Amino acid sequence: MSSGTRRMKTKNKKKEGLGWMEWIRGWACVFHEFLFQRFMSSHLPNPLPLPPLSHLTCIVTGSTSGIGRETARQLAEAGAHVVMAVRNTKAAHDLIQQWQRDWSAKGLPLNIEAMELDLLSLDSVVNFSNAWNARLAPLHVLINNAGIFAMGDCFIDVKGNLLKLLAILIHAEEQKFSKDGYEHHMQVNHLAPALLSLLLLPSLNRASPSRIINVNSVMHYVGFVDPDDMNVVSGRRKFSSLVGYSGSKLAQVMFSNVLFKRLPLESRISVVCLSPGIVLTNVARDLPRSVQVQYALIPYFIFSPQKGCRSSLFSATDAQIPEHCEKLKTGDKPICTFISQDCKHTKPSEEAQSLETANRVWEKTVEMIGLPLDALERLIQGQEMFLELDLSIKHILKDEGSVSGNSFSQLAEAGAHVVMAVRNMKAANALIQQWRTKWSASGQCSFYSAVGTMYDDFVLQSNGIWIAMFSAYCH
Repeated sequence: MSSGTRRMKTKNKKKEGLGWMEWIRGWACVFHEFLFQRFMSSHLPNPLPLPPLSHLTCIVTGSTSGIGRETARQLAEAGAHVVMAVRNTKAAHDLIQQWQRDWSAKGLPLNIEAMELDLLSLDSVVNFSNAWNARLAPLHVLINNAGIFAMGDCFIDVKGNLLKLLAILIHAEEQKFSKDGYEHHMQVNHLAPALLSLLLLPSLNRASPSRIINVNSVMHYVGFVDPDDMNVVSGRRKFSSLVGYSGSKLAQVMFSNVLFKRLPLESRISVVCLSPGIVLTNVARDLPRSVQVQYALIPYFIFSPQKGCRSSLFSATDAQIPEHCEKLKTGDKPICTFISQDCKHTKPSEEAQSLETANRVWEKTVEMIGLPLDALERLIQGQEMFLELDLSIKHILKDEGSVSGNSFSQLAEAGAHVVMAVRNMKAANALIQQWRTKWSASGQCSFYSAVGTMYDDFVLQSNGIWIAMFSAYCH
């Protein structure tokens, strides 16, 4: 075999993980940040001073605890309209009431609200985006802050040794999957924020100049993503919390690079990834108790949430960010800006800058979240975009050879816009009124309409009574 043939085979061989040198350099970056983050950020005041922000509307995901909580509070106190996008709206409302009481003597009430968003459900992301876009209000800053680093029920007894702590992180354990079928880390840390960012593009475009801020992690330096195995189920790699977390964070950076590259310059939408540093937050809430104890016993090295949110606040408010992003976009190798924990511009990992892999991650991500490949272009142009049927709708129709009125109700409850094209308008409107009454009592809203005609694209019940066309879409 000739040397040229061997080189060609080596070049075409699929990469199955980080090389040793990449792995060593990655961990060097992680430990460097852990050991020296306080020194490197010693020039930053705490809290970070913010300019008046009454002209901004900001959505912050995962804002009932940790970095997100501090980010939302400080943005609101600076005058911004803040939307807390959270799973637990009761906890969010309790926080809002507490902040309002604390702020009441200082001036006008805080302009802050809570909306439900569960990143473990892509349906929830679609519903949230539809509800926000329906306001036709501008969105200046989207901060994808929520994230998880979970280990399920795994427990190992450790006694304060950092190497043993690392052993826990790489210990293989049973994976958890969302109802959408995706590994928890990948969905919460990457897929759901990606879907949210794309679906909110009409509102971001309306507020131009605007920003998409992704709270990432230095751990992406030790991450690896196989676009053909993003759930890590092929068996080629052993799954662990570290593999799931670092891989999901790397996927987010890669996706952000392609999103940044594809957004037209005239849209003036900046895309930023950042590292908050090593922060004591609820991201480790599912780690074994012994690990959490050790995590809290090294406070000198670990940031508080108030210090950890400084890079998020800087990315959301610094006046030079758009100019810096514009320079990067016109460069030879456009990548989104990466802000370090000391609020300085840096570069993501070498693996994150692989354009070939990043493009494959983009395509696979768009496929997994159910969008067409041209979704970005259509959304940025303000077009209505028809999504593929989401998983809850697929589940409803999975084993049904026909569609009934009860299925229509389920489709609407799942977030679809349902058009009942029927012969008997009186019967259809009576059903719609019945369903609306039921849902208004629960404080939710579903969208139905009825027309007395037939469509080319329809589902016909076997007895011929019901004819329906339905679509789930974002405005």
